[in-house]
Amino acid sequence: MSFVRIWVHIVFGTKKREPLLLNETKDKVIRHIIENAGTKEIFIDCINGHKEHLHCLISLGVEQNISKIINLIKGEASFWINKVKITKTKFEWADEYFAVSVSESQIEVVRNYIKNQEDHHREKSFIEEYDEFIEKYGFKKLG
Repeated sequence: MSFVRIWVHIVFGTKKREPLLLNETKDKVIRHIIENAGTKEIFIDCINGHKEHLHCLISLGVEQNISKIINLIKGEASFWINKVKITKTKFEWADEYFAVSVSESQIEVVRNYIKNQEDHHREKSFIEEYDEFIEKYGFKKLG
């Protein structure tokens, strides 16, 4: 048996950063993502977000990679959202996403960051948060 513990902090948003994840819509989407992830053996330790994006702390399994997990989560969630029509317009995720590894010593910090998204975004917009991540982790901005 192989033993793997690779933590990844993933952030993905709605297409055009539309604020479609409001109140009970966000809660329903999160519940569905957790349930669906469980059926696909994707371990989501923590998930939360704000009106136009979600943060997930995920532990990768032996046969998993980030791209595959993101596609499974986002693809199935958008299919489900549109099928049950919990948004007034067609729901789509943005193509891009953000993913960074998290060291074991920083797990609690990331969990708290994810859990406190509502408070965090009272002070900072998603665009500001996105720009901070891009700069902090040395990514190049698109467009």
